Amino acid sequence: MAPAPRPFQLSVPDAQIADLKERLARTRFPDQAPDGPWAYGTDLDYMKELVPYWRGKFNWRLQEAALNAFPQFKVPLHGIDVHFLHVPGKGPAPKPLLLMHGWPGSVFEFLDIIPRLTDPASFGGDPADAFTVVAPSLPGFGLSFSPNQKRFNIEQMADCLAALMTDVLGYDRFCAQGGDYGAFVSSRLGYAHAQRMIGIHVNLLTIQRDRPPPATPTEEEARYFQELSAWLKEETGYQWIQGTRPQTLAYGLTDSPAGLAAWIAEKFRVWTDPRSIVNRDHMLANISLYWFIGAINSSFWPYYARMHAGWPIPAEATIDVPMGYCAFPHEIIRPPRSIAQKTYTNIQRWTSMAQGGHFAAMEQPDALAEEVRVFFRPLR
Repeated sequence: MAPAPRPFQLSVPDAQIADLKERLARTRFPDQAPDGPWAYGTDLDYMKELVPYWRGKFNWRLQEAALNAFPQFKVPLHGIDVHFLHVPGKGPAPKPLLLMHGWPGSVFEFLDIIPRLTDPASFGGDPADAFTVVAPSLPGFGLSFSPNQKRFNIEQMADCLAALMTDVLGYDRFCAQGGDYGAFVSSRLGYAHAQRMIGIHVNLLTIQRDRPPPATPTEEEARYFQELSAWLKEETGYQWIQGTRPQTLAYGLTDSPAGLAAWIAEKFRVWTDPRSIVNRDHMLANISLYWFIGAINSSFWPYYARMHAGWPIPAEATIDVPMGYCAFPHEIIRPPRSIAQKTYTNIQRWTSMAQGGHFAAMEQPDALAEEVRVFFRPLR
C-alpha cells in the first residue's frame, strides 16, 4: 500500500531569520576588476544594493504565506520525504499536471502560474482547460531535502515522481511540464514512463550537446552550433564545479548568504530576457529557501551524476509521446526543430515566443500558461 501524504506548512523559525540578517550585516565584499559591470560575474554594485535590501526590506513571512496559501504535503517515497503542492483544478474535468522546476529554482517559481493553470476562467480562459497541478520540490531540492539523505539523478527523480503521481495520488495517466531540470525529468518520463504520460511540454530541450553538427548544416543549424560553442566556453563554469567538486563549493554557499545570493542571482541576470521583469522578492524568496533549508549541496548532484554517468536520455533513443515546446528567445540553449525531432519524434506544438527566457514561469506566466493549455487541449 502506498504511503499517505501528510499536510505540510512551511514555517521558518524566527531565530533562523535573525541569524540570516546578522550574517548579511557582516558581509565582506570582494573588489571588482576594473572593467564593465557583470563582465566577470555578479556585479559588485548590484550586490551592495541586493544584500542590504535582503537584510532590511525583504519580507520572508510574506513570501512564506504566499506559498502556504497553496495546499502542500509531504510523503515518504523512495527513501526521502517528498514535498509537493497539490492544487485542485476548477473546471468540468481537470487533467493532472506534474509541474517541475529546475536549478537554481524551486516551487517559488510557480506562485503566479499555478492559478492560471488551475483556474483559467479567472484569467479569461476556458474552464475546460483546467489542470489539477502537482508541483513537487525535486528530490534533493528545497523542501524535498534533509541533511545526509540519498542523492537523486534525473532518472531516479523521474521514477520517484512517476510513483508520486500514480501510486500515491492515483493518477493512471498524467501530463508533465518543466523547464531546466524539470524539462529533463519531463523528457525522461516521456522516455521511461511513456505508458503513464498524456504528453509532455517543455521550455528547454534536453538534446545531447556533444553531438557533431550535420555535414551540411542549414543556416538555423549553423547558428545553433555557433551559439552552443560560445555557451559551452563562456557560460558553463558553474556546471564544471558543481559537476566535479560540489562538496567544496557547498561550504562557501552554505556558510555565506551573500555568496549564495551572488551564485544564484547571476543566473537570474544572465538567463532572463532583459525585457522581462522578475520580481526581486520572488527571486529572494527562492534564494532564501535554499538558505533556510540548506539544500544547495544536494541541488548540485544532478550535475555530478550527469558528468559521471551519462545523459538521462540514452544516445540514439527517442521520446515518442506527444510533445510541445515553447522556444523562448533568451533561453540558454535553443536547438532548431530539425535537430530536436531526432530525439522528440512526436512534436505536436512548437511555438517561438515573443519574449522571455530561462525562468519562463516567473518571467511570462500568462504566455507559458496559455501555451500549456493549448498544447494539452486536443489530448484531453
